[in-house]
Amino acid sequence: MNLLLVAPILVPLLTAALCLLAWKSVRVQRWLGVAGSAALLASALALFAEVDGRGMAVSHAGEWAAPFGITLAADLLGALMVVLGGIVGLMVAVYSLGSIDEGRERFGFHPLVQILLMGVCGAFLTGDLFNLYVWFEVLLMASFVLTALGGERAQMEGAIKYVTLNLVSSAIFLAALGLLYGLTHSLNMADVSLRLARLNYPALENLLAVLFFIAFGIKAAVFPLFFWLPASYHTMPVAVSALFAGLLTKVGVYALIRVFTLVFRDDVEFIKELMLVVACLTMAVGVLGAVAQMEMRRILSFHIVSQIGYMIIGLALMTPLALAGTVFYLAHHIIVKTNLFLVSGAVARATGSFELKKSGGLYAAQPGLALLFLIPALSLAGIPPLSGFWGKYILVKAGLESGQVVLVVVALAVSVFTMISMMKIWSEAFWKPHPLGLTPAPVGLLNGPIAAMAAMTLAIGFGVEPVMQLAERSAQQLLEPQTYIQAVLEARR
Repeated sequence: MNLLLVAPILVPLLTAALCLLAWKSVRVQRWLGVAGSAALLASALALFAEVDGRGMAVSHAGEWAAPFGITLAADLLGALMVVLGGIVGLMVAVYSLGSIDEGRERFGFHPLVQILLMGVCGAFLTGDLFNLYVWFEVLLMASFVLTALGGERAQMEGAIKYVTLNLVSSAIFLAALGLLYGLTHSLNMADVSLRLARLNYPALENLLAVLFFIAFGIKAAVFPLFFWLPASYHTMPVAVSALFAGLLTKVGVYALIRVFTLVFRDDVEFIKELMLVVACLTMAVGVLGAVAQMEMRRILSFHIVSQIGYMIIGLALMTPLALAGTVFYLAHHIIVKTNLFLVSGAVARATGSFELKKSGGLYAAQPGLALLFLIPALSLAGIPPLSGFWGKYILVKAGLESGQVVLVVVALAVSVFTMISMMKIWSEAFWKPHPLGLTPAPVGLLNGPIAAMAAMTLAIGFGVEPVMQLAERSAQQLLEPQTYIQAVLEARR
């Protein structure tokens, strides 16, 4: 067993167990959560270095070779996603020290976060579709409890919507798995890829592709399956919504990328056409929803939906440049969106409200926080030379090369509306005086993770070349799945 592959799963599991053993001491749980998240990031970086230097890492549990055993596999995309998960986990763990109330901590906040991180890393590293379903359920069980933790009325309403739609998604996913197993007698992704290529059941393959697209589309919050997200993300504590915003929809996007570059490689052109339409509608509806809101977290929640559309573009176009753009955009968006939710918590702490009409005065009172907001906000809108500009530039270029003029026009228009909504937050929360004449309160510890993630955004923007090279190599691996298939199945020979 490759310990580097197992560590990103074992570390949060062990941390959660230690937090449960320290159930009576909130202070111990807090620092265990930070230490465990730091250890997860360290193990993720070690795995990424291994994959980047030596190629794919594959491990079969109990030495049962694929397709019979449980397979863990990490290519560049999988290893990168685990690193990003570790970064988000650590930033949220530190942020939660100054933002989560003791009541929620006593009811299991810290171990639940670690279980969620375990499920996320397991989803990124599994080589088996059934175990992808299992890891989805692990992270969803933790997320269900975190969504409702605290028992406030708004939380419970949001939790019901969140749970209901995700249970529907899981049911569709499980049904698709049953049909796929009946067709191929396997659920190992590498093995299924080979078996499907030898079969000639185009109608059934198309049905399976649609089912997987719907199942993962719900989890990724694409149009028209997104409405559970803006109905629930604004009801949670900021540390929880930041964790969800950074990771949960991206697990759905990752699953779409993995399945449609590895399993359904041929004869699903109509799915790509469908993805293009869905990408356009997801971008447009999401950003229009954001422009209409006056509560900071709801604006950011609709922007999650909008930005998912950009990620689907690369998968729909399925060119090397487009897929590289999707990988780049994933990395950029995970950092930026997590940070914007963390900023929203600092704004509420300083001004006393998430409602923009009840906020104000932050630029004069806390110019440092104003700058820390502008960095991810302008990056989200695609202002050069920040990371969001490069992600959108790559995808727009790929769209033009593919002759998708309408797609490019929609993407550019959405960027304009994104800028409008970000400037609305700026003018209401930062620029105008506080409506009650209050002086914004200091936010203390909350600035630390926000500043760290803003620095990452700047680093990606100003150091775009190595990040782009990594995205291009990841895209090349996705477009040449034979390497993945051979690495996973070679132990059978």
